[in-house]
Amino acid sequence: MTGTSAGRPTGSGFERRTLLRGAAVAAAASVPFQALAARTAAAAPVKLDFDPGYGPLRPVKDEATGLELLQLPRGFQYISYGWTNDLMDDGVRTPGAHDGMAAFRRGDKVHLVRNHEIAAGAAFTAPAYDPGAGGGTTTLVFDPDAGQWLESYGSLGGTMRNCAGGPTPWKTWLTCEESFSTVSGKRHGYIFEVASEGKGNPEPYRAMGRFNHEAVAVDPATGYVYETEDRPNASLYRFVPSVPGDLAKGGRLEALRIGDTSYDTRLDGEQCYGTVSWVPVDDVDPATDTVRAQAQANGAAVFSRLEGAWYGNERIYAITTDGGPVRQGQVFELDPCTDEFRVLFASPGADVLNNPDNMCVSPRGGLVLCEDGSDTEYVQGLTPEGEIFRFAANTVDLRGGTAGKNVPAADHRGSEWAGSVFEPKKGKWLFVNVQTPGITFAITGPWVRGAL
Repeated sequence: MTGTSAGRPTGSGFERRTLLRGAAVAAAASVPFQALAARTAAAAPVKLDFDPGYGPLRPVKDEATGLELLQLPRGFQYISYGWTNDLMDDGVRTPGAHDGMAAFRRGDKVHLVRNHEIAAGAAFTAPAYDPGAGGGTTTLVFDPDAGQWLESYGSLGGTMRNCAGGPTPWKTWLTCEESFSTVSGKRHGYIFEVASEGKGNPEPYRAMGRFNHEAVAVDPATGYVYETEDRPNASLYRFVPSVPGDLAKGGRLEALRIGDTSYDTRLDGEQCYGTVSWVPVDDVDPATDTVRAQAQANGAAVFSRLEGAWYGNERIYAITTDGGPVRQGQVFELDPCTDEFRVLFASPGADVLNNPDNMCVSPRGGLVLCEDGSDTEYVQGLTPEGEIFRFAANTVDLRGGTAGKNVPAADHRGSEWAGSVFEPKKGKWLFVNVQTPGITFAITGPWVRGAL
């Protein structure tokens, strides 16, 4: 769209002074992972079955259906909404495969934009980039004071396998295609922008790269967009926009380099790499899946299946789902101001952290990590002191009944968590998805009692 990006003003409105965190927020964050980063690669991470501030997990009934779908610490409760096949307010059935998500405050309401990781099929809503692609986004509205879900509707259709993405400082959602396919002549593998209210922009941002996207994180001080790639030999990218805040104006794509040659991070434990640099990607919209090959030929680092990314604590965080010494996941941290880069945490085993995927940063500075591994899946917390603990367990077993929901009456306890995000103003609600059968949860409780 000329002069606008996903329905918002462009240009000089993206000013540094309006996007930098307030002093109080920065002081509260205070770079809480210094203690964790100080550990050596050989030091064993602290593993707790529960956080002393929250207590052990216990079954909790859903306020909407009466089913016991989650285990949470004492004092926490939740309400489900937007199950697959629920009728939305626009008359369309809710699509499945719930994935990445972001929350935006609009007045006294919270608007959430939610991804759906669906591949080929008829577009479920308009506008649609490709009528032969079944993925896209839906938008949900929640009243945080009343604790009530209010409405939902389709906001972007015709995209392919919308996995994760990221919120922007100008209150839009960047939704990412985890795909490199062509359907009916339409190329996929792009990033699209969706307004926090209303409809999204069906035109892809080709300058941000065509590859198997996963997530993005935006530095509010510069407008730079950091992009992850879900491939076994991935690169970590940043997009430097020509006009910060207006991604439709284009820009340049770069990839992270460690040292002077193409360094392989895939088996690394906790360590500091020092200051990194960035190398150019010349052909950002290739016919074949060559973006990472170009980057690594120029010296870019190699990563193992980069997944979630988030901006918080004045840092960019990115995780791998199967990197590290035991291939169970790594948490990376980048200081976008100095380009200092490190592995903050590497899972020592599946019983500690089992293949993290989506993530977010809590208002109190801790990381929320969504597992996508095997057996029972957990939402994990990582404290500023380096303690990892289980905050929630997926116990969605519907073999005894679905409470009238039009989803399979099956055991879904092995389904991945996705889309974790806190209500942005007061941080009293955590929103998160279970991908299959496709449910969104709003969780609240005594957050100040613990690390999240």
